[in-house]
Formats: sequence, C-alpha cells, structure tokens
Amino acid sequence: MKSKTIPEPPAAFSPAHTPLSAKILVRGIHLELTAALRDAAVEKSTRLLRHNDHIVRVRVDLEHDHTKGDRAAFLAKGHIEIAGPDLIASVASNDAYQSLDLLVDKLDRMLRERSRHRSDRRNDGAVNGKFRRELAGED
Repeated sequence: MKSKTIPEPPAAFSPAHTPLSAKILVRGIHLELTAALRDAAVEKSTRLLRHNDHIVRVRVDLEHDHTKGDRAAFLAKGHIEIAGPDLIASVASNDAYQSLDLLVDKLDRMLRERSRHRSDRRNDGAVNGKFRRELAGED
C-alpha cells in the first residue's frame, strides 16, 4: 500500500513575505506609463521598504495635467499603507521623473520622522532628549 504525503497548510499571511510586485503599485493617470517609467518608479519605491518590514503596500500615482501648460504639469501622489495612520504625499513638477524623485524623497522623510517619533514615544522623552543634547554638545 502506498503512503500518502499530506501537504503542509499554507503559511499565514505576513506582509514581510509578500512579493515585491504585490507591495508596490504604480498607476498612470492621463499618462502613458512606459516600461522605463514603471521600472524607475518601482526601483525608487523599493527604497521605502527598507524602513519597516510591516509596510503593506506602496501606491504611486503619476498624473499628467494637460491644462497646466508648461508649469508643474506632472503630479506624483504616494500612499503608504502601514500599521497606524497611512502616509500620503503629493508633489508637482514639470518632469515625470523629477516628480517621482521628489515624491520618494518626501515619503522617505515622512517614514524616518514617523520612526523617530515612535522611538521617542517608546523611550522616555526626557532621557532621550538629554541624550540627544549631549550628542549635539549643547549641555
């Protein structure tokens, strides 16, 4: 008689083990999203995932406003879904790649600030503030 192997049950959903393609969504609004632009958006957005393993999703929307003429016609919007309040930012410029760079920089700053505030809250603020002043030499 043959012995049957019992398949293992699927692992529980973990945001840390989600493939990269499922974590970063790139969308073009009134804009033909070329492969190069999509690749640049995904490549730059992976920088945001280094801050926290529990980032559920990063959504990047690139929009072209035809009514603006030459000034700030490209708008990049970013939405980071994370535990707690989501982070949302938008940036406008006259070049799609420049808008993308500025957006990722802004979201990166927001994630660092959020992380710093969470660690300050977790650690005693008075002690932590004293330590920072000592490092800065402000005694």
